[in-house]
Amino acid sequence: MPATPTIELRAARHAALGDPVRLHIIDALGCCDRSPLELRQRLGLGSNLLAHHLDVLEGVGLIERSRSSGDGRRRYVHLRHDALDALVPTAGPTPGTPLFVCTANSARSQLAEALWRSITGGACASAGTHPADAVHEGAVLAAARAGLDLTDATPRLLSSIETQPELVITVCDRAHEELEPGPTWLHWSIPDPVAEGSSAAFESVIAELSDRIRLLRSTVPPMEAHR
Repeated sequence: MPATPTIELRAARHAALGDPVRLHIIDALGCCDRSPLELRQRLGLGSNLLAHHLDVLEGVGLIERSRSSGDGRRRYVHLRHDALDALVPTAGPTPGTPLFVCTANSARSQLAEALWRSITGGACASAGTHPADAVHEGAVLAAARAGLDLTDATPRLLSSIETQPELVITVCDRAHEELEPGPTWLHWSIPDPVAEGSSAAFESVIAELSDRIRLLRSTVPPMEAHR
């Protein structure tokens, strides 16, 4: 497996792709290899200008040029798809079992816990800084519409958890601002559906949490991305 590029190399690749002509070249190579002549004709570029842009792209490892095995005078340009994939942090294990936290542990964090279990199949937990007496009815109903079951869920106090996991995710601004986050904690600023109370508000929270969970599972842990 290719080595993970440094942050400096990723920045150089982003800079190289900041030119519209070079983006056109990348697009033209997305499906197949092309000769410089084919690229010139396709993009309407002079040979010197094309050579400059190819040099820049090759210099940061986004393309490769090889000699034809048929006519040795010809060359082909090949897009390195792995280099494009590495522009965004790639898949990596999420550190530990997550704990989702909001103020009342009656809606957002409960929905996040249920969604995490459903999407990833992994264990997790949720808690609140000031837990309510029960999970909000709107969250229970919205969960049921999404194929999730919160009928037996009960709010719990964050401080009752003796050993907090490495990954704590606050899904409530009030809880995030009240607590002192650890170095591996994450914060998702999710609007409170209870404040609005509508079915649409709860369903919007479910959609956003689902997207964020899937995104988290497809990227490296935040602390790892800066090493």
